[in-house]
Order: sequence, then C-alpha cells, then structure tokens
Amino acid sequence: MLKKVIYRLLFFGLITSFFGCELKHYSKDATSELSEEALYRPYFHFTPQKNWMNDPNGMFYLNGKYHLFFQHYPDSNVWGPMHWGHAESSDMVKWEEKPIALYPDSLGYIFSGSAVVDYNNTSGFGVEGKTPIVAIFTHHDMEKEKAQQIDVETQSIAYSLDEGITWEKYEGNPVIENPNIRDFRDPKVFWHEATEKWIMVLAAHNRVMIYGSPNLKDWEYFSEFGLDVGNHDGVWECPDLFQLPIEGTDSFKYVMLVSNSRNEPNSGSATQYFVGDFDGKSFQMDTAFAQELEQKGNFWMDFGKDNYAGVTWHNTESKSGEKYLIGWMSNWEYATKVPTYAWRSSMTIARKLSLKPNDETYRLISEPVDAYQSYAKEKTRLAEIKIKKSKTLISEDILPSEIDFSFSEPKQGSTIFSLVAQNGNQIDFGYNADTNRFFIDRQASGITDFHPSFANKISTAPRLASEKPIEGKVFIDKTSVEIFWDGGLTTMSEIFFTKQPIEKLTLSSSIEELTLHHFNHNKLNIK
Repeated sequence: MLKKVIYRLLFFGLITSFFGCELKHYSKDATSELSEEALYRPYFHFTPQKNWMNDPNGMFYLNGKYHLFFQHYPDSNVWGPMHWGHAESSDMVKWEEKPIALYPDSLGYIFSGSAVVDYNNTSGFGVEGKTPIVAIFTHHDMEKEKAQQIDVETQSIAYSLDEGITWEKYEGNPVIENPNIRDFRDPKVFWHEATEKWIMVLAAHNRVMIYGSPNLKDWEYFSEFGLDVGNHDGVWECPDLFQLPIEGTDSFKYVMLVSNSRNEPNSGSATQYFVGDFDGKSFQMDTAFAQELEQKGNFWMDFGKDNYAGVTWHNTESKSGEKYLIGWMSNWEYATKVPTYAWRSSMTIARKLSLKPNDETYRLISEPVDAYQSYAKEKTRLAEIKIKKSKTLISEDILPSEIDFSFSEPKQGSTIFSLVAQNGNQIDFGYNADTNRFFIDRQASGITDFHPSFANKISTAPRLASEKPIEGKVFIDKTSVEIFWDGGLTTMSEIFFTKQPIEKLTLSSSIEELTLHHFNHNKLNIK
C-alpha cells in the first residue's frame, strides 16, 4: 500500500504506454504456442477471473463455506479504485469467485479490513432471525489525498444478511474518525470473550492501535503497540491479533502479525510477528520473546518475497486451536509489472498456524491446511536413495504437485532441488550447509526483466531447527513454489514465470553422496 501513489500515477497517466511496452515484451519472450491462461493461470491458487487483486480481506466461515474477500479493481490489471472482490470455498483449496461485494462510494475507495459473524446480534443489524455478517473496512478519500490532506482514511462498516452475497453500508459511517494520521487503515476485528467486547487492531503508520466496542458501531481507543519494536523500514499494514496453542502443551499465547511494505527480509514486502499476552485492552510481548527480538532481530512469518498482508479467518480454527491464514502472493516492488495481463496476482495456499517452544520463547509454525491431502491423485514413494552429484526425481508433467522429503544434513556445500521447464528455465531451492540457510533462486526462471529487483539476488532464510535430518514440504503450481522447511518452522514463498511449462524435478548435491531418506510425490487433482 505504500506505493499506491505510484500505482495511481500509472493508472491515471502512464498506463497506456506502460501496458503497451509490457505486452510487446511478453509476446516477444513467451512461447507463441501457449496462451497466458494455459501457461500462467494457477491450478490451485486463487486468482480473480480478470484484472487486479491484492490483500485478502474479510475472511469468515459460515454454514460450510469459507469466505475470502480481496482488494480488487475490476476495470484494470493495475491498482485503481479499490473494491472488495469475493470468493468462497468448502475446503480453502478450490475457490469459486462471486459477484463484487463492496463498491467505492462518496466516502472513498474500499480499502482492506475484516468481517465477523455477529452471532449474538450485538450490532442490531440482524432481523427475522438472520445472523448479520459485519464487515469493517477502511474508507480512503481520494479527494482529500489529492488536496494533500492527512486525514484521508477512516473506518467504516457494512452488513450482510445473506451470508456475504449482498451488503448494506451503515448510515452512520465512518465509525472511527481519523486522528490526524496519514496511514490509518486495515482494521482486523475479533470477539474477546473475557471482556465481552469486539477488539480491533488497526495499522497507524508505524504502530498498531487497539480499540474496543460492544456493538461494532461505537469504538473506544484502548492502547497502541510497536512504536519502538520490530522492523520500521516501511509503513505498517494489515495487523492481526489472535490466540494460538503452544505445541506439546495445554497453554496458549497471543500472536500479533504486522505486514511491512518494504526492505525485509529479502527486500520488498513481508510480514513480521510478535508473541505475547493480551488482557482485553493491551498487547504485551512475552519477556523472553522481546529479549530475543532485541538480540537477534525481527521474526518473519515467511522469508520468501511473495507472501504479504496475510490475515486469519474469523470464527474458524482446528480442533486443537490452530488458526487458518491466507496471504497475497506478490510484492509491491513489482506487483503491477508481472507478465500476466488478463489478471494480476494470486493468493498463497491456506495455512494452519501454531506456536512451537524454542528455548525459552516461541516460533510461529506455518503448515498447509490438511484438505490438500484429499486431492492426492498419483503417488510416488521413494526411500533411502543415494544421490551421487545429481538425480532426476520426477521426469514427466508434474503439475500441480505436493512433495515432501528428508535428507541427511550435509556438513558442507549446497543441496539443490531444481524445477526445470521444457526450454531449460529453472527455479532452484534447497539448503546451503556453509551458511546454514535455505534459499530460492529464480535468476534463470524465465521472464525476469520486468523489474530489476525480481531476480537480482537469491532469497535466503535461516535454518531454525536443530533436529536432523532436514525435512521439507513443497507445493508447486504453474507460477509459484511454497516451501515449508522443518515442519513449517521456516517458510518461503515465491512466484516465477517460465517461458515453457515445468516438466521435471531434479536434485543435485555438491558433496560426493547425499542420502535422501524419503521422497513422496503427490500429483494433485485440482485442475
């Protein structure tokens, strides 16, 4: 969102010439036999049927359906007047796009926010026994922005009595006025049972502000968090606050997510997290977590370049309390310039979040939701394979796929998995024992020159686990790879644009012999 001014300039003044140059570049470099739809439309990552999409918004679950709303401009493939698009799913894997939910109005564009199922009708919007869904979102006033005013963003609500299909905006909007803060947006709301109040976390430029309300209409400011902690290279956006179980215990801690628009951990957009406690009014970091944060630096939910603005679903969790999350799979550095034109960007796969004890503090664990297991069609199982320099593991059409593997931790050198396209384009990922870091390398992945920072360096992430061997789970789609190392302790997500379809997966090692303890390949039936 930090770069919205730039994108608006592209949209209102420069987009015609820019779009023409991009289209010429794409036609020249991409194979003439394959359409954009065939080459790049993902199998199992949600994309809009056409035009622009960014942040996930307003996710809730009701009557067997997971609802996903999203920042959407239906009239162009670059950022413009924001709407809320809508999609729904029975399992968070296969999505069906629905009609647009919220349109811009006299108060402004409809920026990011959240939605809640108001079971007890605290809002009073429910009638004739119908449970209201209440959306809380940011109104962004473009007239004020053009006039260079500060108070361009306010918080508003709308409600639905038909499970999110149609919406009525509240006549008393905005429900929170701007306190003279330029970046004041992205409200995320949840019900706090102990105090019987709705709690809102709201991004306020370089911190999170916390509000409370009994009815979703009348809000009281409670506290703020983060002014002097975490990464502040960019504007803070899309906060979330929720409780998670601690693995192997009966205890819980609160987690605060905050997306940061630039620079860390591999440049561009990423999401940091904090662990602590919430008393109904303020969030305090756990002491040991705060100490480790100060000593070792920031904690990141995903170390790849393409997982941003992720937030959790309201009113749904696993049996043991894990929360479900989805993120936007792109990066503000190049999101408007990627070589797709019918649509722009996709969402990550849905993930299950928990906490794992780590010495005296905790680490956030991200794992794929369990529903993907039911889509496994063709299964390959290999065990105790000796890799001498290199080996082809999958040699035919492999998409879409989920693979999991483990290998002995090498003492030196690199272990490299390569996704190889028909024309030789490839995406490498693996582990470097010399640095004790995982990596993704998309420098030879195909179309990369649409932005200088897309493939200018290899993305890396620390290995946080001490257990051996190294374990990985990887989801592969036409234009993306999502890697969950060591049970989800380290996660990396990145997109790519090969000029021909991916056809094989190879493994190579710089040591004389590597033992691949197991390799499981599931071809996913999600086409």
